[in-house]
Amino acid sequence: MRSSRWLAGAVPLGLVGLLALGEAAGAAQPDDRPTAWRAQEADRGVAEPTAATPADQPSALGRSLVGGADPTVIKVGDLYVSAKAVDGGIAVRTATTPEAVATAPKHQVWRDSAGLGEVWAPEIVHHDGQYRIYFAAGRGAAHRMYHIGSANPTSGYSAAVKVSLPGDKWAIDGAPFTYKGQRWFVWSGWSGDTNVEQNLYIARMSSPTAATGGRYVISQPREPWERVVGNPYINEAPQPVVDPSGRLHVVYSANGSWSDKYCIADLRLRADGNPTHVWDWYKSNGCLFGSHAPSMMSGWTPTVNVNGPGHHSFILPRGDVNAAPPSGNRFPTFYHAVAKGTPYSWSNRHWYSGTAVWWNNTTYRRANVPGSTTDVGYSLKFFE
Repeated sequence: MRSSRWLAGAVPLGLVGLLALGEAAGAAQPDDRPTAWRAQEADRGVAEPTAATPADQPSALGRSLVGGADPTVIKVGDLYVSAKAVDGGIAVRTATTPEAVATAPKHQVWRDSAGLGEVWAPEIVHHDGQYRIYFAAGRGAAHRMYHIGSANPTSGYSAAVKVSLPGDKWAIDGAPFTYKGQRWFVWSGWSGDTNVEQNLYIARMSSPTAATGGRYVISQPREPWERVVGNPYINEAPQPVVDPSGRLHVVYSANGSWSDKYCIADLRLRADGNPTHVWDWYKSNGCLFGSHAPSMMSGWTPTVNVNGPGHHSFILPRGDVNAAPPSGNRFPTFYHAVAKGTPYSWSNRHWYSGTAVWWNNTTYRRANVPGSTTDVGYSLKFFE
């Protein structure tokens, strides 16, 4: 799961990671696990049952809730709604508290009857009066984004429709949002048709399933702290959100998901910036949520209870990135991780509940790129 060299051919690699935008916060280390990662790729996003921790069962470890990966949870009225890739398709749970999602009945809302392939990382939102679930499906290089929708959270979903994205390249972890009146879609993908590097892309949308215009790369994994584990290297699981000053962020996961170096970082759009202009984005100077201390941004500390937190979900009203957090400057989150003291593997991942807090007056720095070298604004602190 990686992407491109789109700008690598246009700008020398020596420009401090071209699109990486942030300063180095840790030294890269070699990794010898890509082969094992590729061998397990078919299981990404679906934690299969094990004798120790059956998938889809609540866990007593820390604050973990459900076995598996890639949580997505929103709030609609008084109801918390989640979606998960499981049982050859997608299941939805609803509950009156985030934690109760773990024990809520599971409603299978879609199955891969057409044989699309592995189903990864559904993302649920409630837009235009519809529950909409976006997910990746395919085999190997054939992974693309798909959409299903219903007026009811737990039944009546439409057949899967492929999301028409510019270039029609490998794409996963897509998330729709509206910013300043324009529909957008952000996802993780490859530049070409091979697994060279996994980037973050954005495109304008003319409808829930169709893009208009081109795709624009907004981040590549070029900083040393997001190249601790990889080859291919990864930027994935983008989560858009608007901060209290009205600025757009894309909060994403970096480093190999098969490693406890997996972490969460931030892209912040400059004031009045254009989301399609890569140099209008500033990247956090390290991980904001992670367990590998050398990779953390200065002033941010590693996790205490879990290893490799990543692929988070902001629990926002209707999944609307413009919705104010329900409790001032802080709001609940879900993320997946592995409990400390437990071997790090995909099968040991669980959904965890946590909290994110807006952190003002935070400076992101960059060098050897167009535009200002510093940007001050909101960042995020994550709490287990």
